[in-house]
Amino acid sequence: MSDLLPFDAALRRRRHADAAPGFGAVSFLHDLMADELRERVAMVARPFADVLDLGGPRAIWPAATRAALSAGEPGVTVADEDQLPFADASFDLVVSAGALTTVNDLPAALAGIRRVLRPDGLFVAAFVGGMSLVELRACLLEAEAAITGGAGSHTAPMVEANAAAGLLARAGFAMPVADVERVTLRYASLFGLFDDLTAMGARSVLRDRRALRRDVLMAAAQRFAAMTDADGKTSVTIEILHVAGWAPGPGQPSPKAPGSATTSLADALKSRV
Repeated sequence: MSDLLPFDAALRRRRHADAAPGFGAVSFLHDLMADELRERVAMVARPFADVLDLGGPRAIWPAATRAALSAGEPGVTVADEDQLPFADASFDLVVSAGALTTVNDLPAALAGIRRVLRPDGLFVAAFVGGMSLVELRACLLEAEAAITGGAGSHTAPMVEANAAAGLLARAGFAMPVADVERVTLRYASLFGLFDDLTAMGARSVLRDRRALRRDVLMAAAQRFAAMTDADGKTSVTIEILHVAGWAPGPGQPSPKAPGSATTSLADALKSRV
């Protein structure tokens, strides 16, 4: 079974642990996710007594139960997001910032989150997906194809918003919704982008990744440089997926069929106020 999984779980944990000490210098995307999650939860005019802060590079919710990939924080429960060690109906709220991009079994992770939520409990998450790093992907693929005649896997597959909403529905969440926030980053070179990805613990953790040849890397860097604007920097696209769903509870609508989630995230949250 492990051979069928897309990501190297042990490498993922190592990247998480290695990035932790200096993460504050490159936390801008994570901070953006965390701020937005807190604002969206604040739209719900009700208390959440027991909160699980799930995964991600660092805690975002004071006094919450914290589960992460490594034991670098006091009191953290070390666990993969798709193998939660908590009892059924343990939490009123599960929040997750930056954790779900490279989960090996996202359906299992969502089902586990649904399991640990109490009736009428809320799940909100933000993670990188969609067309993120499309410029990097293009440079690597084109450079490798030109030099070797083929292309290997160097960047992770990304979840689309529509797929995320459908996965929430299949996991049994009521009113599952997803939307996309697009962020543009600017880099003077491909190597600056690589430096940030490394510091974030966001370099590839694909199980079947292939080493990047030096000549391919240099050709990709040239392609990246050719995309610069007048200021000498290249735009890099990041799409942050924001998702939310409610554990079924009294008086709620039934979970929607997969692919039928059309309510906006704000409306779904306000509907439970």
